[in-house]
Amino acid sequence: MAAPAVKDAPVVLISDLHLQESRPDITRAFVDFIARIPAACREFFILGDLFELWIGDDAVSPLANEVATSLKSLAGRGVNIYLMHGNRDFLIGDEYAARCGGKLISEPFELEVEGASWLLLHGDALCTDDAAYMEFRRMVRNPAWQREFLSRPLAERQAWADMARERSQAAAVDKPAEIMDVNHGAVLELIRASGHHRILHGHTHRPAVHELHDAGPSPAEPATRVVLGDWDRNGWYATIDGAEFTLQNFPIPGS
Repeated sequence: MAAPAVKDAPVVLISDLHLQESRPDITRAFVDFIARIPAACREFFILGDLFELWIGDDAVSPLANEVATSLKSLAGRGVNIYLMHGNRDFLIGDEYAARCGGKLISEPFELEVEGASWLLLHGDALCTDDAAYMEFRRMVRNPAWQREFLSRPLAERQAWADMARERSQAAAVDKPAEIMDVNHGAVLELIRASGHHRILHGHTHRPAVHELHDAGPSPAEPATRVVLGDWDRNGWYATIDGAEFTLQNFPIPGS
């Protein structure tokens, strides 16, 4: 799926805010960020893990309402909003996306900005060295599993999500750092299969710009992989304007 071409306006992208009631500082930073996005922005992408946990669109909360209200106001200013699933909020549905004034998109997502093509994704699908996580991902991304899970009572869903998060955090302690990063071979395979030489994703919490000399159109023109940072002490975002891009951060007050 691809978004319409954007002319004469930058695209703004964020990911991995992991919004939760215990971090009101990040929620405030997000709401403030939405309020001051440049007026010239016409496309706004959230590339997964907007929330730390999401157990269904029917799980109403003040936090979910505040975020939806903020994004709806951005949509009211003429900005197209796109939401992508992450590994924490893969159960966000069309109903909540509509409340935000946006729409859900699948990954990988092809974005064309003034003739320059980018491939957008959350990033967890590239972490193929983590076999246990990839098995878990295949299970929870299965539509049949999701339908069955969403049919359960809210309390049961919440208990399962809390348990899954605790197990994930415990397992991460014993995993080598490189296992939780993207696999270079998986990146090269994606580039070659898609034909895109500009990739942008989040998930790893390792903000950086990587030049891939073994995957570009020519030795003198490397492929580019841009990694968004997570929101913790700083908020991270990228802007894309054709083939030009920036990766920026700002301090989060109170963090």
